Amino acid sequence: MSDFLAAAGVLVAAGAAAASIVLPASRLRSTAMLLALVLFPVLILGDQWHSTQIVDLRDSSARLTALGIAGLAAVAILTTVFRRWPILLPLAIVAVLPFRVPLHAGGDTANLLVPLYLVIAGGVLSVVLGEWQEGRGVPLRKPALRRPSGLTSGRAPKFPPEDAPALLPYILAGVVLLYAAQTLYSPDFSKSLQNVCFFFVPFSLVYALLRDVRWDRKLLVLVLWVVAIEAVAFVLVGFVEYASRSLFWNDQVIRSNEFHTYFRVNSIFWDPNIYGRYLALVIVVAMSPLLWVKERKTLALLTGLVAVLWLGLAVTFSQSSFAALLAGLAVLAALRWSWRWTLASVGAGVVLAVVIVLFAGGVSKLSPDRLNTDTGGRGNLVSGGAKLFEQRPLWGYGAGSFPRAYREHAATKKAPVVVSHTEPMTVAAEQGIIGLFAYGSLIVVALWTMGFGLGWRIPRRELVSSPRNEPERSSQSGFQADTPSRAAVLAAFVALLVHTMAYAGFYEDPITWVLLAVGASLATVTTVRDAA
Repeated sequence: MSDFLAAAGVLVAAGAAAASIVLPASRLRSTAMLLALVLFPVLILGDQWHSTQIVDLRDSSARLTALGIAGLAAVAILTTVFRRWPILLPLAIVAVLPFRVPLHAGGDTANLLVPLYLVIAGGVLSVVLGEWQEGRGVPLRKPALRRPSGLTSGRAPKFPPEDAPALLPYILAGVVLLYAAQTLYSPDFSKSLQNVCFFFVPFSLVYALLRDVRWDRKLLVLVLWVVAIEAVAFVLVGFVEYASRSLFWNDQVIRSNEFHTYFRVNSIFWDPNIYGRYLALVIVVAMSPLLWVKERKTLALLTGLVAVLWLGLAVTFSQSSFAALLAGLAVLAALRWSWRWTLASVGAGVVLAVVIVLFAGGVSKLSPDRLNTDTGGRGNLVSGGAKLFEQRPLWGYGAGSFPRAYREHAATKKAPVVVSHTEPMTVAAEQGIIGLFAYGSLIVVALWTMGFGLGWRIPRRELVSSPRNEPERSSQSGFQADTPSRAAVLAAFVALLVHTMAYAGFYEDPITWVLLAVGASLATVTTVRDAA
């Protein structure tokens, strides 16, 4: 594929993804979603056509044919299932988030979100079929989607939007378009194309599929059951690894365990830190209903779940995951009790942690070299990223450029680690001030959206365990029955943000996009109800 066609394809795919985010449900939106769905695998194949992995598959026609038939069959089945039972679409998306499939070809291995891509394809085709049939006057069976506020008439909302939920998709679409535009001058165009096509475009479709879902109490409870069962299963796998002192994959972690006094597990995940991130997020989500629950049976189940997941998290030895968990719990504590006391407690805890680290490690022995060694080379990455930002402060080196730019312009010697582990530094080096503004705007608007209408303190008695599917207004003005679920989304998003400060992966984690979609949808319900 020529560079011109590849660049044009990236821009078109990003434009279609952005349109899928902001457009109301219509034939135009379904066309944009279908275009994005088709383009992102085509661009990947075109970019990697001469790579060892693709060449190996091309030389094995029987294997390639079998994979193609299996993929098409899976998509067809998923499309039929989602058309028949729409509630399974959001459950399937949530269920496949942790799973990556190792694809071996040409002597190399790539861990791809194949299950998620297949679910996205089935979901997009089911929505496309539904919207086109609806456009022809064919009634839909069992509709499970709704248009958000301001879109019930089929017209686009007025801009600028007057509320936070309406503003979020515009910011998110802008982030997608900006990242795609900054691939054009990246020194590693292939890497930036892969980021757009593996993450930004398909995850935009995830947001589009989930934004109109009716997140009623029944669906939210089912989601909690799905993530709880999966997380417990992952913990059991991790316990087996810890007891047997053997991992299923990732040679780097296996070698690292041989030189440490402790043994880190990664369960089905490639990296212990990503495994820890997932467990921390599930603990935060489970803690939200636990803080307001009334029924003893539910209380016992949630308490047992949190205890098991905590034990699983402990053997990851992931410091970033522990920090993320504490941040999420702090948000829940602030919502449940008091922001002032929570801030005071967090501040005191940070000071105590710093003092312990200083005295335990020996103040006189602290140095930049030691700090860099203790953090696995991340100190050099941060300083190198700052140097890259100083060199090109406005627009950066281009999307996906950090590894190559760091190696060529910032590393003082051959660096064993060249992938940035700090999201703001990654954005600063790759996208400059422009990218930092988009990144910061997205975070601010997302937090605004998720926290909209939650208030400063949520009494325990305000949880309404109503059997009805739709959330109801509570007896006290300002507090809603859907508050625990909204608090869970907000706390999980904050926990994810904190984790990306030490391990990056904000845009590249599909959980980010799921939380954005669910948070915006729940906030839209609150906005509509308050306006009624």
